[in-house]
Amino acid sequence: MAIEQHNDVESREVTGLQDLQQPLIQHGKDIESNKRVENGSIGMVLLSTFVAVCGSFSFGTCVGYSAPTQAAIREDLNLSLAQFSMFGSLVTIGAMLGAVTSGRVTDFIGRKGAMRISTGFCITGWLAVFFSKDPYSLDMGRFFTGYGIGVISFVLMIVIGASVSFLIGSVLNWRQLALAGLVPCISLLIGLWFIPESPRWLAKVGMEKEFQVALRRLRGKDVDISQEADEILDYIETLQNLPKTKLLDLFQSKHLRSVVIGVGLMVCQQSVGINGIGFYTAETFVAAGLSSGKIGTIAYACMQVPFTVLGAILMDKSGRRPLIMDQSLLLEWVPVLAVAGVLIYVAAFSIGMGPVPWVIMSEIFPIHVKGTAGSLVVLINWLGAWVVSYTFNFLMSWSSPGTLFLYAGCSLLTILFVAKLVPETKGKTLEEIQASINS
Repeated sequence: MAIEQHNDVESREVTGLQDLQQPLIQHGKDIESNKRVENGSIGMVLLSTFVAVCGSFSFGTCVGYSAPTQAAIREDLNLSLAQFSMFGSLVTIGAMLGAVTSGRVTDFIGRKGAMRISTGFCITGWLAVFFSKDPYSLDMGRFFTGYGIGVISFVLMIVIGASVSFLIGSVLNWRQLALAGLVPCISLLIGLWFIPESPRWLAKVGMEKEFQVALRRLRGKDVDISQEADEILDYIETLQNLPKTKLLDLFQSKHLRSVVIGVGLMVCQQSVGINGIGFYTAETFVAAGLSSGKIGTIAYACMQVPFTVLGAILMDKSGRRPLIMDQSLLLEWVPVLAVAGVLIYVAAFSIGMGPVPWVIMSEIFPIHVKGTAGSLVVLINWLGAWVVSYTFNFLMSWSSPGTLFLYAGCSLLTILFVAKLVPETKGKTLEEIQASINS
């Protein structure tokens, strides 16, 4: 089924970028030889990394598009609040479908082929948004970009892409911002012509010759790749021999508590309202008391990236549970602090509730069920993102303080959930984590 296919790739195949993160195997004979090898392989590493960054950057620009454009799009196309809410939230439906089908697409045509299809959808979507004269073409464009980013949602730099959209969206109009969204897509499409296919995918589908060529291009022509090639083939064979897991297998007693933790963390992550705040940032700051949403949007963009980096640093120093619980406590103060509270909210989420649930997800499941479990939590996460992003404007129209107090209440429930059910996973083996979960 599609759910299993999606995460079959996630659990069994490492992306080309992850391949590049392996240490270079060098048996240098002299300094000049080493330099030639190093320069050749590093050049391909940098190019491949650039392509991956373009993919994640396009993800971020799509997610961040609605935040600075809400007022202008509603005015130009005469959209009701319900129509713009549908437009803003459709990206999550498209991304959910893209994430579900990405595994099958990637298995069939490879990583590069999947990224080309993703880019095609994104370009079509951005052009549809740019030429929109009515809500239908606008919605179709938003859905297409959502599907495109769903296919390539395993890469990095998403936060930076969203922040850049917030920043340039305060300068460009909404049609120009849609055209700006084409830039990372076109860069990605061009870059794909110059990088090799993922060696692990080539090995997985039995393309031995192409696998050797791709790996040599990544490592350098004078590097001995035989040992690494054998390790990759052994790794793939081991993973393919693992027992196949179906969705219903997750609800066996030995996996049930891990599933509850994984799904519960994703529900908590979305229920604190981040996609409502993030998708409609400008109008949120206006409702919080600022005369112009642009100031708040710029402040949001400037805070998001450094605090996300800070969260990554703190995660392995303070542990997973403290970051989630401390930031959830800060989120409860949003209704009281108004404008400053929204900024604190963004900073707190970027440190804790944003990245930590995904890290815990990767640590609590055995490898043979990680793919199927990952599919389930991804679906729950995107579904929650749709619910929050669609209902946010209606809730704010009902009562701005009431909406923020509602999210603050969800933050309190998150603290209780983490304190009661979520184990600390920092520095622990899978066996130790499983023992802690089942104790």
